[in-house]
Amino acid sequence: MPAPDLPSRLQLAPGPWTSLLEGLCARFPAVARAQWLDRFARGRVLDSDGQPLEPAQPWRAGQEIQYFREVADEPVLPFAERILYQDEHLLVADKPHFLPVTPAGRFVQQTLLARLVAATGNRELAPLHRIDRGTAGLVLFSSNPATRGAYQRLFAERRIDKGYEALAPALPDLTFPLQRSSCIGRGEPFFRMAEQAGEANALSRIDVIARNDAVWRYALEPVSGRKHQLRVHMAALGAPILGDDYYPQLIERAVDDYRQPLQLLARRLAFIDPLSGEPRAFRSERELG
Repeated sequence: MPAPDLPSRLQLAPGPWTSLLEGLCARFPAVARAQWLDRFARGRVLDSDGQPLEPAQPWRAGQEIQYFREVADEPVLPFAERILYQDEHLLVADKPHFLPVTPAGRFVQQTLLARLVAATGNRELAPLHRIDRGTAGLVLFSSNPATRGAYQRLFAERRIDKGYEALAPALPDLTFPLQRSSCIGRGEPFFRMAEQAGEANALSRIDVIARNDAVWRYALEPVSGRKHQLRVHMAALGAPILGDDYYPQLIERAVDDYRQPLQLLARRLAFIDPLSGEPRAFRSERELG
């Protein structure tokens, strides 16, 4: 079954624009004005209830809209996801490397969300958290909008136990387990993060699972949830995760270059179910290396 055409959601930010068309052109400069007009004409820009919008309608900060991303010649990713668990409220997927969770960049249909909707027929599926396209492992989805808020609060209140594994260079001069605490903010270019001066906003717990000569297997636990946190902290310790194209330096690779996957795996998720009160624990079936 082909992946369904799913809309992206956007909450309109404050700005000087008087119309939706003007604001969208400014927000997405890589998309031509004519392309936005064509999307409006085909009913591909909608309000939060799925009703078509007009390009001249006012830009209202805080309003949520939906739009359909369109990518020419989208590459097909030759890696398969697995569904590890499914009930009326939750779905747990085991994501391969290189597959985005939601539409981004050149990927619209080739995403974990689109594939799962196609496999289950449930268009109400929504990811409760994200992991990077390059990271493999567990992603938790809400299957039911009526109970979604209860599970979202688990993440907002840090009541989810998340464990990762990584392969990275040996650090024989450090004593484990250890904690890395720092301030992480936007780096250069804009999609990278960096440690900066300031009050710490990111904390990672790091231990060693196995010591194998020059490359060790690490257990990583992100206590906070900053973007790229584990990757930034490992690079800062002098042990960048193998296959990392961003840290400590940016490496340009073709989008279809799958030779060196990022050796980072979202291994486990555990929490107390907010509906039943029962403990839940899930473990990825994938292996690094």
